[in-house]
Amino acid sequence: MMATTHVFVGLLVAAAVAVVEPAFALEAGVAAILGGLFPDLDVAASHRKTLHFPVYYAALVVPAVALALAAPSGVTVAVAVFLLAAAAHSVSDALGGGHELRPWEGESPRAVYSHYHDRWLEPRRWIGYDGSPGDLALASVLALPALFVFDGFVRTVVVGMLVVSIGYALARKAVAANAERLVE
Repeated sequence: MMATTHVFVGLLVAAAVAVVEPAFALEAGVAAILGGLFPDLDVAASHRKTLHFPVYYAALVVPAVALALAAPSGVTVAVAVFLLAAAAHSVSDALGGGHELRPWEGESPRAVYSHYHDRWLEPRRWIGYDGSPGDLALASVLALPALFVFDGFVRTVVVGMLVVSIGYALARKAVAANAERLVE
């Protein structure tokens, strides 16, 4: 899935927080954006392995959410939403295509690395590949609640990410072709 799709998943959680407690809307929104993007900062290293922790992020979510519920503050809510978004990102990478330059060819058995299991999880290919028409459709639907719940900075980021998503989806296969030329 596109990084923007992961962000929009995190923003679903943030939107729920914002509806329940509007005082934490900005913190939750920013944390969702950062948490949704964070695992992909490993793109220059060992992508989908270095910062992707499908089990460990999820394990950290439980105490973080418990703390945010027991002692709600901007910080506790932001940490809980960040971890939820990062966990959702790491887990959902297994729902898409494999970890390869041309994932629509479906040749890689590697989706995301599970450090807990000490192995690569296989791609489910429910979403064909990052930037696929299905990924763009999913991203667009997932972005809707954030567009209605948030205003200001978060809404502006959501609109910008939708524009980036459309551009990336339109250019995805060309990006792979150009990357192959650079490597050669």
